[in-house]
Amino acid sequence: MTSVPVAEAAPAPGAQEFIPGAPPPASAIADIWRGIGRENPVLVQLLGMCPTMAVTNVLANGLAMGLATTFVLVGSGLFVSLFRKYIANEVRITSYILIIATFVTLADMLLAATFPDIRKALGPFIPLIVANCLLLGRAEAFAAKVPVKRAVADGLGMGLGFTLSLSMLSTIREVLGKGSILGHPLFGPRFEPWVFMMLPPGGFLALGIALLGVAYVGELRKRRARRAPVAGRVAA
Repeated sequence: MTSVPVAEAAPAPGAQEFIPGAPPPASAIADIWRGIGRENPVLVQLLGMCPTMAVTNVLANGLAMGLATTFVLVGSGLFVSLFRKYIANEVRITSYILIIATFVTLADMLLAATFPDIRKALGPFIPLIVANCLLLGRAEAFAAKVPVKRAVADGLGMGLGFTLSLSMLSTIREVLGKGSILGHPLFGPRFEPWVFMMLPPGGFLALGIALLGVAYVGELRKRRARRAPVAGRVAA
């Protein structure tokens, strides 16, 4: 008596493909906000510390570095997600680096053509975006495992979080170190600039102030979360 093979059940229409290690489902807004807040690359994950310390002496440099990194994050996430089913597992890291390097080159050329003075001030840190572990990490952990829409949203969120963090640190350092913002004086001729804020120690101080503020806000949220159940029981 021959056994009849049992046909495998076809996946339901619209069902998502199971990918090991894929992030849980979320909306595009949640993916964007995650990079700005809960998983901010600078203030939470402490990624990209080299450009964070090096280029945040003035706001213009911080904005330029952040926007260039955002451009690379969005572009590389888009292409990694588009070709994720066609890239062999053995060469995936090499492929991701090539994609990232392509967009870094485009960002470098665009910045040199539009804002040559800022490009000169940033020096080698624009090409070094290729070595930023944030980009390869998002390509490997997220873009390679999600559809295009989510990959672009994640790249945009992480880029905005990176840009906002660099802009905040740059503002602190420029205001205290030069008494100006984007080159416009704020305090008049009697202001004595804090010169050390323009030096490497000023970057560490500004980062420490920012991390202290993030930790304080997080502690306030924890206290409110602990008080809420107690207030509910008292009211009951």
